[in-house]
Amino acid sequence: MKHKKKWNRAMITGICIIAFFLAVAVLAPLIAPYDPNEMIRGYLPPSKEHILGTNDVGQDIFSEMIYGTRVSLYIGIFAACIVTGIGTVLALISGYFGGVADKVITAVTNVAMAVPGLPLTVLMVAYLEPGKWSLIISISVTAWTGTMRILRSRVQQLSQMPFIKSERALGVSPAVILYRHILPNVKDIILTRGALTVSSAMMTEAGLSFLGLGSVTEKSWGGVLHYAFFRNSILKNQVWWYLPPILCICVAVLGFMLAGYYGQRKKA
Repeated sequence: MKHKKKWNRAMITGICIIAFFLAVAVLAPLIAPYDPNEMIRGYLPPSKEHILGTNDVGQDIFSEMIYGTRVSLYIGIFAACIVTGIGTVLALISGYFGGVADKVITAVTNVAMAVPGLPLTVLMVAYLEPGKWSLIISISVTAWTGTMRILRSRVQQLSQMPFIKSERALGVSPAVILYRHILPNVKDIILTRGALTVSSAMMTEAGLSFLGLGSVTEKSWGGVLHYAFFRNSILKNQVWWYLPPILCICVAVLGFMLAGYYGQRKKA
């Protein structure tokens, strides 16, 4: 009982963190004191007017951070939805039908897992036009394999259950069996993998944006960190510029990982 209570607290903590950042993203125009693109005066230290000071071109860093929440969560959540969707569809086809479909999908998955994910993502982002969807597509292409392999194993187990065999014997169509019986029994795994994929996608996006491969028109937390680093904020000891995006990335990723890891631990 104590063990269950402990993980309940972890899940609640994760959900609260996620809810906080979602609220900030939705209410960004109301919370941000300035337009993130407005140029005021460069390198102002923190004050009442500018809580986190201004950057090198005079943009309010606090406003950048608030609007950056939108971009970071947008990329992380949409990439996770695509990754989870691809992994789920392929797992259902491979695990339920087996045969040639299973062999082909498994072979493609093994090849995709053998290719280094991060270098391929960097190459794709550099090749595509700069923007949020370039990041989302690049992350999605390289991150679906883990979800597919985990779900495939569970779908294979369910396909051998007596009630599934009975449905097949009665002539029920595979689409109905997958929708009514297989999917409801793997929804916990799907939600768990989705939450963990959001955190992974956000970390990847932050890394790519830090390298200067992020969205040009909008700054994410990784983009703020990119400009802070390349404007020598560390050497100038401008902690208010480079520390907030690091903390936001860490806390947001922690929130999704707590929510996702709880689901994994609970099933185990």
